[in-house]
Amino acid sequence: MAASSIFNLSLLFSLLSSLNLGLWPETQKSFGIFPPTCNRIECPSFETVHAGNGYEIRRYNSTMWSSTSPIQDISLVEATRTGFLQLFDYIQGKNYYEEKIEMTAPVIAQVSPSDGPFCESSFVVSFYVPKKNQANPPPAKGLHTQKWSSKHVAVRQFSGFVSDYNVAEEAAALQASLQGTIWSAAVEKGQGTDHASVYTVAQYNSPFEFDNRVNEIWMLFDIEDEIPM
Repeated sequence: MAASSIFNLSLLFSLLSSLNLGLWPETQKSFGIFPPTCNRIECPSFETVHAGNGYEIRRYNSTMWSSTSPIQDISLVEATRTGFLQLFDYIQGKNYYEEKIEMTAPVIAQVSPSDGPFCESSFVVSFYVPKKNQANPPPAKGLHTQKWSSKHVAVRQFSGFVSDYNVAEEAAALQASLQGTIWSAAVEKGQGTDHASVYTVAQYNSPFEFDNRVNEIWMLFDIEDEIPM
């Protein structure tokens, strides 16, 4: 196999960090773990504002994402697969600048759930744009750029492999852990019209990494008034 083909295949494996076929070991819980992947590749920076029981509150600086159009599917896994194919082509140079882009983490899927178990949900799959590309991110057909201002995010971590079954459970667990806290009202407001999704799935690892896997459920919100700690 030519060296270029080996490189492309290796990069594809890295890009498929959010892909899971539902055939992997059962999800395990993990909290407060710095994703090891972020020691190897660029991740967005954040500050931990508060650590609670089963959740933490982070403040992210402004970030930029290259995102797919909404993908309608009943499966997060299948929608993620579809989005990744677009993002893989994008970082390999299939953009209007014909520029290759470094891999980053996490790859996220913004989820707007359907009203029923057999109805299609809406998913937007996004790649974090490296800082060196943020001043002029390469445009590409079928992708758009999202620029997030500084955001607060309620986060729940879990390990293992993401599946269609455990994501909804983890999102519900995050929601439950926030009930009765000082953050609850702000998070509920953030799940309304202020943000494009109810929750976001952030995944950091290659599907070939079986140890030290870190996944996260994010719920984005804004703080209009100071919240007493």
